[in-house]
Amino acid sequence: MRMRSVALCIAAVACTVGVGLSGAAAPARTGGPADVLERQSSRSVLAPASLMLAVTRAGQRLVAAGERGIVLLSDDHGQSWRQGSVPASVTLTSVFFATPTQGWAVGHGGVILHSADGGETWSKQLDGVRAAQLVLAAAQAAAAETGVANAGAAARRLREAERLVADGPDKPLLDVYFANEREGLAVGAYGLAFSTEDAGKHWHPVDDRLPNPEGRHLYRIRAVGSELYVAGEQGTLYRSRDGGGHFAAIRTAYAGSYFGMVTGSPDKLLIFGLRGNLYRTQDAGQNWRQIGSGRSAALTDGMRADDGAILIGDGSGGMMRSTDDGETFRNIPTGIAGPINSIAQAADGSLILAGLRGVARLPLDKIRTGVEP
Repeated sequence: MRMRSVALCIAAVACTVGVGLSGAAAPARTGGPADVLERQSSRSVLAPASLMLAVTRAGQRLVAAGERGIVLLSDDHGQSWRQGSVPASVTLTSVFFATPTQGWAVGHGGVILHSADGGETWSKQLDGVRAAQLVLAAAQAAAAETGVANAGAAARRLREAERLVADGPDKPLLDVYFANEREGLAVGAYGLAFSTEDAGKHWHPVDDRLPNPEGRHLYRIRAVGSELYVAGEQGTLYRSRDGGGHFAAIRTAYAGSYFGMVTGSPDKLLIFGLRGNLYRTQDAGQNWRQIGSGRSAALTDGMRADDGAILIGDGSGGMMRSTDDGETFRNIPTGIAGPINSIAQAADGSLILAGLRGVARLPLDKIRTGVEP
């Protein structure tokens, strides 16, 4: 298998703190992948200043997640933060809440965590050891049922599954999405993909639903109603019209990695990634138009704010805002020196930015005050 930086690690310049495809942050300090999967995340007064890779809303609450299994909670719109209780010390890359109480987080070591109390406490539903076993079992079953015409592909899938087991729990999951309290999808490095229909009590490998024989990294999931988009490296983009049951590849205009998406109506999509590349489609990917971002840094995350404006952050702490559905953008001053890894909006309208030194809060007046690029 090739070894290449995970998108979130590129965006966060996280290689400087030892975050990569190894399954753990700074192995010399935290131990091997299996060790950190079983070790409770430590509590520290310095936790709010730690590398944060994800932030989201859980009702009125804000929940952020990042290195060493740290989960931060805020009940005052991001003005102060406290730690949740997490049963693993691996770097967490994404967090999603289907309701104010029911949430999931994914991360290195193939870990999937679940919270039923708004992020206060978490339990482990899956890790890389069990995930590899599930992938191998699925590959063995497929090989036993495959005819001669597809024997080569089945054999290749089986070899890759066996290698996944042999490697141990070192493959990260990079994003998670739930349509409701029961139906969810998690994706990650090397084409890993798992789904659940029972709130995560059982996770099933579904990499065969995506036409991804090269095992390209999958970085981001976004939804428009029952339609799902999954974006990844080397220009990878997939679309499902049935809630994740089947995916079809969409040809894009860029061969580099896509780190984020902002959805609109079912056929409208903004997709962005390395070197400031930003593209817009209004017909579900049949035609693409490049939008000038004026940036050379990676575009890392984006969202549609409560007022309908589109906000996109980058790997150098920059941010831009569009009020014409992604046709044009204006710069927004953030005062952040490091990368913006994830963006959320607090219930009071403030913008919450996860980055290299924790979580920053941008008041609403600054969000609406832009200067020309």
